[in-house]
Amino acid sequence: MSSPAAAPRVGDLSEGAILRTILERLGPSRAQVGPGDDAAVLAAPDGRIVATTDTLVHGPDFRLAWSSAFDLGWKAAAVNLADVAAMGARPTALLVALAMPDDTPLSFVEGLADGLRAACDALAPGCAVEGGDLTVSDTLTIAVTALGALDGRDPLLRSGARPGDVVAVAGELGRAARGLAVLFGRFRDASGSPVPVDEAALSADESTDLARQLRPSPPVGLGPVAADAGATALMDVSDGLVLDATRMATASRVTIRLDGSAVGPEPALSGGEDHALLATFPPEAGLPQGFRTIGRVEAAGADPVLVDGVVPAGRGGWDPYRDWDATRG
Repeated sequence: MSSPAAAPRVGDLSEGAILRTILERLGPSRAQVGPGDDAAVLAAPDGRIVATTDTLVHGPDFRLAWSSAFDLGWKAAAVNLADVAAMGARPTALLVALAMPDDTPLSFVEGLADGLRAACDALAPGCAVEGGDLTVSDTLTIAVTALGALDGRDPLLRSGARPGDVVAVAGELGRAARGLAVLFGRFRDASGSPVPVDEAALSADESTDLARQLRPSPPVGLGPVAADAGATALMDVSDGLVLDATRMATASRVTIRLDGSAVGPEPALSGGEDHALLATFPPEAGLPQGFRTIGRVEAAGADPVLVDGVVPAGRGGWDPYRDWDATRG
């Protein structure tokens, strides 16, 4: 009796075969010219395109022992969709470049494509993967470029906050950081290397925190809503509220005063990767549904951000060039 055939790996297939597998799972294109030519052709309703890019690299950004292929596809889409939303724009397309070791199972690529499609369908209906690139690398790398349409709106910048504005946030703060703490605190071996997560060992809250870390769910649809409601500034909270609020305050030349009781305890202040939306609104504007008040904008003082009137300790967030060594294992 013959032995079952080994599961295909990307190194066993041509680029065209891998690409066909991916496209079959991504579903139909929404572009005027979709995948299959040298470039996609997308409609730009008001002549302007919002563009952003983000890269996930095995090691500093994810560990295969902790993240499934579906998780990685979802997260790669979500973090880019959030950046488009943070400009007050509507995501319209993703371009995805994959660099993979040649022994990567084809089933992994299928799961990745499924995660990309599911995130687009759930977070930004009408957005889809419309092109990209495939290559070989010793390090698994997922690079995504996201495009968006302003639909006649002016882009919302982090430099628009004004004294007197209300500071508000949409989305969760701190859960993704708690999920990361669970991974590093409980799912590494004696040498510090990651080991698979034992779902049965997690409490309900820990399971939710872990899901927010591995599959973030940013409020993408609220970006355009904030713009329509009169927001003066908007940005994605990816590296921690204090650090990102500092970036907004510095760009706007103001001081942002946060209410600690409204924000919540650590790690809501310094934890990243929830991809909430940080916004400022004129005091006379009502906050749109989904946003909650967490502070006020004041004229520039000695410090860009204060929490309950006090300068927060440390940088208040994640800096890959300073913090990556601390996560090695």
